[in-house]
Amino acid sequence: MTGSQAAPPPEPARPTARWRSWLLEGLVEQSARHPGPHGTPPAENKGHAWWRVMCLTGVDYFSTLGYQPGIAALAAGLLSPLATLVLLALTLGGALPVYRRVAHESPHGEGSIAMLERLLPWWAGKLFVLVLLGFAATDFMITITLSAADASAHVVENPFAPHWLQGANLWITLALVSGLGAIFLKGFREAIGIAVVLVAIYLGLNLVVLANSVWNVATHPVDVSDWWQAARAAHSSPLAMIGVALLVFPKLALGMSGFETGVAVMPQVRGDEKDTYAKPVGRIRDTRRLLTTAALIMSGFLLVSSLATTILIPAPEFKAGGKANGRALAYLAHKYLGQVFGTVYDISTIAILWFAGASALAGLLNLVPRYLPRYGMAPEWARAVRPLVLIFVAIAFFVTWRFDANVDKQSGAYATGVLVLMLSASFASTVAVLHRRRRRAAAGFGLITAVFAYTLVTNVIERPDGLKIASLFIIGILLTSFASRVHRAFELRAADVTFDDTAARLVDTAARFGPLRVIAHEHERDAAEYRVKESSQREETPIPEGSPVLFLQVTVQDSSDFTVRMPVTGDERYGVRVLRVVGPGVPNTIAAVLLQLRDRTGQVPHAYFNWTEGSPVGHLLRFLVFGHGEVAPVTREVLRRAEPDPARRPRVHVG
Repeated sequence: MTGSQAAPPPEPARPTARWRSWLLEGLVEQSARHPGPHGTPPAENKGHAWWRVMCLTGVDYFSTLGYQPGIAALAAGLLSPLATLVLLALTLGGALPVYRRVAHESPHGEGSIAMLERLLPWWAGKLFVLVLLGFAATDFMITITLSAADASAHVVENPFAPHWLQGANLWITLALVSGLGAIFLKGFREAIGIAVVLVAIYLGLNLVVLANSVWNVATHPVDVSDWWQAARAAHSSPLAMIGVALLVFPKLALGMSGFETGVAVMPQVRGDEKDTYAKPVGRIRDTRRLLTTAALIMSGFLLVSSLATTILIPAPEFKAGGKANGRALAYLAHKYLGQVFGTVYDISTIAILWFAGASALAGLLNLVPRYLPRYGMAPEWARAVRPLVLIFVAIAFFVTWRFDANVDKQSGAYATGVLVLMLSASFASTVAVLHRRRRRAAAGFGLITAVFAYTLVTNVIERPDGLKIASLFIIGILLTSFASRVHRAFELRAADVTFDDTAARLVDTAARFGPLRVIAHEHERDAAEYRVKESSQREETPIPEGSPVLFLQVTVQDSSDFTVRMPVTGDERYGVRVLRVVGPGVPNTIAAVLLQLRDRTGQVPHAYFNWTEGSPVGHLLRFLVFGHGEVAPVTREVLRRAEPDPARRPRVHVG
C-alpha cells in the first residue's frame, strides 16, 4: 500500500480543558447580554409588552407580601396600618417619582449607579461606584437568602409537611439556594413567561385571602373596635399614634424593594417601532407605566394586608416561633380558607419567593460584569456567568448559615441595601433636574432625598447589623477589586488602536527605511527641543545613522480607566514626525501602540527611552495611581506579558 499515512485522530480534550470551556462559556459576549431575566434580549427579540415585564420585576416586588406584613407587625405592633400608610406615601410620593426619573435618564438598564458614575471623574467616581455596588450586592444577596428563608418557613409550617422537616429551615433554605444556582449554571434563559404565570397566580390567591379577611373584619366589627381601643390605650392621642408611626416606618422599608429591579429590566420593554438607542421614547413611557402600575397594585395589597393581619392575628403569633412569623397571610389562608387552600397558597408563595431569588441573582449577574471588568477590578472571567454564579451561591450559603435562615435577622441588612440605593437614586435625580435648570423639580427631589436620608439613618441606628453586613460586602469588593487592579496593571489595557490618515502616512513612510525607530516623549516641544531630544537619543542609544525616527507622545487623561480605545493622530512640524495618543497609562499605551506598529509594518519596532530619576517604589505607586512612573522597564514588562515570543517582541532601549 502506498501513499501518505492517514492523519492520527485528534486527541480528546482533557477534562480540565472541557471544564474550563464550559465554565467560561459566553465570555466573549457583552457583559449585559448574558442569560438571565434582566439581560438585554437578542437583536431578533424586540422585547415584550410592559405588563409582562412588570411581572418580571414583580417576582421581586410582589413577593415581599410573603413576609412584609409580619415584619410590619413586629416593628409597629398595633400601629402597623398607620406605619404602612406612611410607607405608601413615601412609595407613591417619593420612590415612584424618583425611579420614573431614573428610567428617563438611564433607559438601558444601568440604573442610578450609572447616573452617579457620570458625576464624579477619575478615582472618586470609581470608588463611589464600588461602594454603591457593595450596597447593591447587599440588597440582591439578602433578597436571595431572605426569600429562600421565608420560603422554607412556608414549607415547615404547612400542616401537611412531614414531621422530619420541623426545624430544618436552614437545610431547606440551602437546598433552595442550591437549586437556584443549578438553574443558572445550566443556562437561565427567558423567564418572563414563568414570571407572568407566577405573579398572576400569586396575586390572585392573595386577592382571595385579603377579600376573605376584609369580609371577616366587616362581619366582626368588635375586632376592629378592640384593635382601635387597644391602640388608643397604648398611646395618648391620635397625634401620638401618627408620631410613632412616622418613627417606626423606616423598619418597613422592605416594601419598596422592587424599584431598582424595575429599572434594571428596562431593556426587556418593547417600546415603539420608532424607538432608537439614543431616544427610546416608547420604552421610557412604558417603563414609567410599569413602575406606576406595580406601585399602585403593591400599595393596595400592603394597606389591606396590614389591616387584616393586625386585626385578625394575635400579636404573639408574629414573634419568633409563632405561626405567623414570616408568613402572616399564609396564616390567614390556613385559618379562614382551610388547609387545602392554605397549602395551595403556600406552594404559590414558595414558588414566587424562590423566583424572587432568581431575579436578584440575575440582577447581580447584570451589575457586576457591567462595571468591575471595565475598571480592571475583576478578572476577565468575571464577564462569564457561571464563575460568578458559583461565587454568589457560596456567599449566599455563608449568609444563610450566619443568620440561621431567619427572616427577621436579615431584614435590617435588606432594608439598609434598599434604602441606600433609593437614596442614591433620589440624589442622582436631583442632580439630573438641576442640570436642566428645573428648580421646582430639583426642590421636590431634594426633599425626597432628605426623607430617604432620614429613613436610612434611622434604620441604621435601630438596626446597625444592616450597615455591618453591607460594610463587609463593601470591604470585600474594595479589597478584591484593588488586588485585581494591581494584578492586571501590566496588561495592554487597549480595546483598540487605530491610526488617522496622517499617522498612517507617517508610519508607512518611515517603514520604507527598515524597522521603525520610536522615541517616547512626554510633552510638546519646540523645534530646538525636538532636535536636542533626537540628538541625545542617537548619542546614548544605538539608533542607526540616517534612520528616520518617530516621536510618540502619550497623554493620560483618566488613569482610573482601564481598557479604552486608543486613536493615534499624526502631526508633522519643524520637520519632525510626531504620533500622539491618549491612554490610561503611559507604559501600557506605548506597548499597545508598538505592537500595533509591528502588525501594521510587519517589522519589529524599536522604542527609545531615558531613565527616570527617583525611588523605584515611588515610581511604582505613581504608575498604579497616576499612570506614569518609571516608563521604560514597565513598558518592557507589559510587552513581555503581551508577546511571549522574544523574536516578535518590540525592542526597548534605554539611554
